[in-house]
Amino acid sequence: MSLPLFLVEALPAGQVGVLDGPEGHHGADVARLRPGEHLLLGDGRGGQARAVVTAAGRGRLELSIVERWYAGPPVPRLVVVQGLAKGDRAELAVQAMTEAGVDEIVPWPAQRSIVDWRGERAARGLARWRSVAREAAKQSRRPWLPEITEPAGTAALAPRVSLVLHGRAAARLSTVELPDAREIVLVVGPEGGVAPDELAAFTAAGAVPVRLGDTVLRTSTAGVAALAVLSARLGRW
Repeated sequence: MSLPLFLVEALPAGQVGVLDGPEGHHGADVARLRPGEHLLLGDGRGGQARAVVTAAGRGRLELSIVERWYAGPPVPRLVVVQGLAKGDRAELAVQAMTEAGVDEIVPWPAQRSIVDWRGERAARGLARWRSVAREAAKQSRRPWLPEITEPAGTAALAPRVSLVLHGRAAARLSTVELPDAREIVLVVGPEGGVAPDELAAFTAAGAVPVRLGDTVLRTSTAGVAALAVLSARLGRW
């Protein structure tokens, strides 16, 4: 069984440290870690350390650092522009894509999105996505937290987009030529898919429409399936 990962703002500078706050509560009171047990610390920016618990108290663990290391960021970065979806489908997508290794997720208020992110609702939605991504990153022992950006519209995104998932595309993601760039940006539409003028805007800026296969996936699963294909092609998996 792999060691549990706890995210901290910064790794201890020396050979001893304290895990407190929400992560300390989880380690001491929920996971009930005790002296002699090992855990992982991560700063979400590539820094990681293995530590052993030397003392446990209410909401607090005292630690001795055993080893530390740094994992560089993946290149190219995998970015998914995720169309806003109703219910918990978008959150399921964020969770699964984080576990699959996405490096950045951009919320996209597409024309066919039923959900309307404005004002306080946008702030709550963004906070929820970031919380889901953080917990999924811990579960999958990721050295880098994915970036969940502010929502962006089609015009702003078009110059960045490399690939657009589209059910009627001629090219397959498994065989299409991938861009030689520091990031691959993939668009996943909402339940109703990418609208024709949105597709036109992306392709006019240089994006290539692609499909996964002959079946249609939900917006909550299309992104993670595409990431799996890209990760295999890029040698991540």
